[in-house]
Amino acid sequence: MPVASNELFQQITECFMPIDTEIQCTSRRVKLPKAWILQAVNQIASDYGWTEGEISITIVDDPQIHQVNRQYLNHDYPTDVISFDTTELDSFLEGEILASADTAHRVASQNDWPASHELLLYIIHGMLHVIGLDDSTSTKAKQMRSEEKHYIESILGDTTVCKEAR
Repeated sequence: MPVASNELFQQITECFMPIDTEIQCTSRRVKLPKAWILQAVNQIASDYGWTEGEISITIVDDPQIHQVNRQYLNHDYPTDVISFDTTELDSFLEGEILASADTAHRVASQNDWPASHELLLYIIHGMLHVIGLDDSTSTKAKQMRSEEKHYIESILGDTTVCKEAR
C-alpha cells in the first residue's frame, strides 16, 4: 500500500476502530508501520464477525519470546509468534500476540524479502489464532496459509513472504 494510502487509512480508521489495539515494541530490530498492524487486526476481526474487542501486540526479541514460550508452552526455544485468546464474552474479542523481530529479521534475510513483511505475517498468523483458527492438522494449516496470503495481499499487495513453507 502506498505511503499516502497508509496515512489516509490510519487517519480514517483511528476514528472507527472497533478493535482497540495496543502496540508495544521492546525490540527495534524491524520497523513495522502501525497502519499495517491496525489494518490487519481490524480486517481479520471484522471478517470473522467481531465488532468490539481489545488486542495487545508486543514486538519482542528472541530471548523474550523464548522465555514466554518456555514459561507458558513448555517449549525451550524461541519462536516466531505466540498468541493467547483471552476472550471471555461472546461479544468482545480479547487476545495477546507476541511476535519476534529477531526471527522476522533472520527469516527475511535468508529469503531476501523485507523483514517488515515477515513480521506482519507473524502478527496476521497470531491474530488468526486469536479469532479461533488453528493449524494443528495439514487441512487446517492449509486453510491458515490461505488466510495469511489473503491478508498479506490485501495489506501489502504482494504475497512473496507467503511462499515460505512454515
